[in-house]
Amino acid sequence: MNDDTLVLVVAAALLASAYKVWQLSLDAREAANRIARETCSRAVVQFLDDTVAFAGFRLSRDARGRRRVLRTYTFDYTNDGFQRAQGFIVLSGRRLEAVGLAAMRREREPQHRSAHAFHLLGRRAATG
Repeated sequence: MNDDTLVLVVAAALLASAYKVWQLSLDAREAANRIARETCSRAVVQFLDDTVAFAGFRLSRDARGRRRVLRTYTFDYTNDGFQRAQGFIVLSGRRLEAVGLAAMRREREPQHRSAHAFHLLGRRAATG
């Protein structure tokens, strides 16, 4: 085998490995999106932006001592249509390791913000 052939074989192996990592990442993100939708549905909150964001990864060991990549994703949700809160998902491959939702702060006096904003906009238009 000459040097050119060896370079081509190594380049093909690197491309195949990069494609496999990319495909596994897409599969994990798809699983995280599904889990986020299901979690929000069960918690009776609205899943915002219809997607998760990759927050990071780390190596860990499973119960058998094998190394696994843990991927963490975050997502936004709301229970009132005004305040955003953030949830998280931790996956090992496509398997769920952990999921959580942040506690939502409650306002003391609920306001009809859209009506209030419309009133302010109407007043400015009338005076300007």
